[in-house]
Amino acid sequence: MTAWLSVLVPLLVMFFALGMERVESRLRESAVRQDELEELLDQPRPDEVRALFRSGTNRALEMFRLRHRTTRGRRPARRSKVLP
Repeated sequence: MTAWLSVLVPLLVMFFALGMERVESRLRESAVRQDELEELLDQPRPDEVRALFRSGTNRALEMFRLRHRTTRGRRPARRSKVLP
């Protein structure tokens, strides 16, 4: 019985670690960049605010990214603020 436990426990820990690695990689891909969120909150449009209120951050950021992609060629890129 002890021999089975000594084999089973490390296997369970290994499978748990592999599963958590997959969860972590999905979370890392869907993470929101801080500069995008700051720019969204600094310069919101009414439709983005409405989407933020009704659907949450993901939908509002999706709309912001779409707007940002279409207007990127029309205006110079915004420099990030450097805090002392």
